[in-house]
Amino acid sequence: MTDPEFSRPHRLDQIGAGESDVRITADEGERAALSRRFGLKTIETLDAVYHLRRDAQGVVARGHLSARLTQACVVTGDPLPAKVEQDFAIRFVPEPTTTGEDEVELTEDECDTVFYSGGTVDLGEAAAETMALELDPYPRSPRAADVLRAAGVKSEDEAAPVNALAGLKDLLAKK
Repeated sequence: MTDPEFSRPHRLDQIGAGESDVRITADEGERAALSRRFGLKTIETLDAVYHLRRDAQGVVARGHLSARLTQACVVTGDPLPAKVEQDFAIRFVPEPTTTGEDEVELTEDECDTVFYSGGTVDLGEAAAETMALELDPYPRSPRAADVLRAAGVKSEDEAAPVNALAGLKDLLAKK
């Protein structure tokens, strides 16, 4: 397995009894590598603020992610600026053993779960994955509908199944 493009390992022994605050920022090379990984035109900024605290199961990380990026329209390839401003809650828990006997008990606090091994959690990779989950999977530019229409692709309204079966009622009434 290769190292993540935006790795910010944080040692568990640096998280004290209370809450620790950590701010991370992706540099130009990391943003370029993440753009390739996620199929984006560019990532102009990617920052995250973490509030970390330990609990009985692992580490709870709450915070905020900010990103400015450019996606490509899935139809035209046109650049589409996007902004991600997302609060998050992540629970880092130790990687389960291969015996299958250990179970991870998820709590009611609605945290996403990320597994770790060793004595560190990777805050950079968690931020990258949080950003990716917030992206529009099918971004469309204002020109997309015209380009699709010119290619012969019908819109949902034009392809409504009700119109295709409109004459069926009359045919059944004749019987």
